[in-house]
Amino acid sequence: MRIVDLLKKEAVVLNADVSEKEQMLDLLVDLHKKVGNIEDKEAFKAGIMKRESEGPTAIAEGICIPHSKNDAVIKPGIAAITVPGGVDCEALDGEPSNLFFMIAAPAEGSDVHLEALSRLSTILMDPAFREKLLSAKDVEAFLAAIDEKETEKYGDEDKATQVEEAAAEVPAKKSGYQVLAVTACPTGIAHTYMAAEALEEKGKELGISIKVETNGSGGAKNILTQEEIDACDGIIIAADKNVEMARFDGKPVIKVKVSDGIHKSQELIERAVKGDGPIYHHEGGKAASTSSDGDESFGRQIYKHLMNGVSHMLPFVIGGGILIAIAFLLDDYSIDPSNFGMNTPAAAFFKTAGGVAFNFMLPILAGFIAMSIADRPGLMVGFVGGSVASAGTTFASCFNPDVTVISGGFLGALFAGFLAGYLVLALEKITEKMPDSMDGLRPMLIYPVVGLLLISVIMFAINPFFSWLNQLLADALNSLSGANSILLGVILGGMMSIDMGGPFNKAAYVFGTASLAYQTEAGYMIMAAVMVGGMVPPIAIAISSWVFKNKFTDNDRKTAPVNAIMGLCFISEAAIPYAAGDPLHVIPSCVIGSAVAGALSMAFKCTLMAPHGGIFVFPVVGHALMYIVALLIGAIVGAIMLGLLRKPVESK
Repeated sequence: MRIVDLLKKEAVVLNADVSEKEQMLDLLVDLHKKVGNIEDKEAFKAGIMKRESEGPTAIAEGICIPHSKNDAVIKPGIAAITVPGGVDCEALDGEPSNLFFMIAAPAEGSDVHLEALSRLSTILMDPAFREKLLSAKDVEAFLAAIDEKETEKYGDEDKATQVEEAAAEVPAKKSGYQVLAVTACPTGIAHTYMAAEALEEKGKELGISIKVETNGSGGAKNILTQEEIDACDGIIIAADKNVEMARFDGKPVIKVKVSDGIHKSQELIERAVKGDGPIYHHEGGKAASTSSDGDESFGRQIYKHLMNGVSHMLPFVIGGGILIAIAFLLDDYSIDPSNFGMNTPAAAFFKTAGGVAFNFMLPILAGFIAMSIADRPGLMVGFVGGSVASAGTTFASCFNPDVTVISGGFLGALFAGFLAGYLVLALEKITEKMPDSMDGLRPMLIYPVVGLLLISVIMFAINPFFSWLNQLLADALNSLSGANSILLGVILGGMMSIDMGGPFNKAAYVFGTASLAYQTEAGYMIMAAVMVGGMVPPIAIAISSWVFKNKFTDNDRKTAPVNAIMGLCFISEAAIPYAAGDPLHVIPSCVIGSAVAGALSMAFKCTLMAPHGGIFVFPVVGHALMYIVALLIGAIVGAIMLGLLRKPVESK
């Protein structure tokens, strides 16, 4: 079905005299009613407004395509207008829109019109074509330009043939799902579920059945069955950490970042339903998922391995850190200052239990980094390497127990994790030509024994260097005071808001969690500054939407309470939709607000022994009242700046 078959002459208005978004929408709805595409204007308009409330349909480059799949639609159709002066429709590029196509699709029945709509989106990407439409002298020239461009791009096919071909392209319904997906992010709190929601909603919109498995902080949910995997057309892996891949052997798999699952959901689903992805072949012992679609940079691979270790480490740090903090709350410092935290029975219990969990931090980090690189054979070797780094064991201390050892700390465990993973990969490569009859010996004997021997020799030899480096960093952190600590708070707080869960945010967060390993006041101050910086963005946006009501849409203000709650829970990702829609105003405001909060947290010497929790861990924050003050001031600064920078939006 060609575009001009859906776009009637009577449904086109050139140089329309409208200046506001709602005027534009009303005119397009009237045009649909005029040509008989809809039977109930109010019902169709309600569907259009519902879609607008979910996010702007203004793509960018002056294009806006409002649409609704609606019970009020009698037959599929398009209405179009041009507005040379432009209308502010909250486009992603911040520019006004001047070329409008409103799509009316029946709620039930054939989706044959989707081919024409896909073509419309494609040909509108040509700047010369858009200019030709805007300069058309009459409706006939406007339609002729569309017909000419479509013929140039797709050929002059018979209408009936196109209908049959487009219908054939719609995948036949199966007993299972057409597309399967897995989403996962390092912390498993926000991006995992945002990507799943985006894929599921886009699947419904496209009429494609999809099931999404989430690998969140609470474990895998909505798990894909082998029967579903065997029956699907394609699989999407939108993940920033490794997921179980062996089950997808022989299926077309598209691997991308978790953020692509949020922002490129339609493209991914359309590719998956066509089977447009490389066939995945699982090799036993290899990393579960070592690359996204196409060649993945070495830096990206390192980031994923690191985040896999950090995500598994966090529960130990959170649980242990909070219990240790409770021990200090319950103890009596005056009994024995040198034994603070263990002076009373209750305090001793919490300190001991928390310490047991906390001491797993570095081995778990190293073990799961190694497992990310070399799959299960790497876990044991990495765990031992991390334990050796944590203990600071050297050859000298092996032979002489009187030799003083110093922990290699976070950096030593980090090195041990990567070393262990690549050592096991090397062992796999070296032994891959062994007779098939001896394959069972590789994971059960060769990898654990030889791997353990190699990681021990290397770590015993190199531990003195990491012990020295760890001590150097600990001394540097402990020497932080005054302007130096405040500057560090500014940097870390600001980094938490640059990309709301991206590499900058994760770099600051990992630095904060690494500082906890030193178990010093300076390390706890750093973690406090990091968390308060991450809490500011969603709260600042919520406050700004309440105070500067004319700068935000009705939908923005309705979702503000949820945004504030997520901010209080230390989920920075709640600010992503706002930052994506208005990055030039939202991001600078949030960065400055977070930097202020981080600086004040440092200035007030606030401390935090847990790497997560938001307001739920405020009772164990050192100088909790001043910490709240730092959070409020940072959020208010960000809110005011955002309110002053944003332009008023049209009233609804």
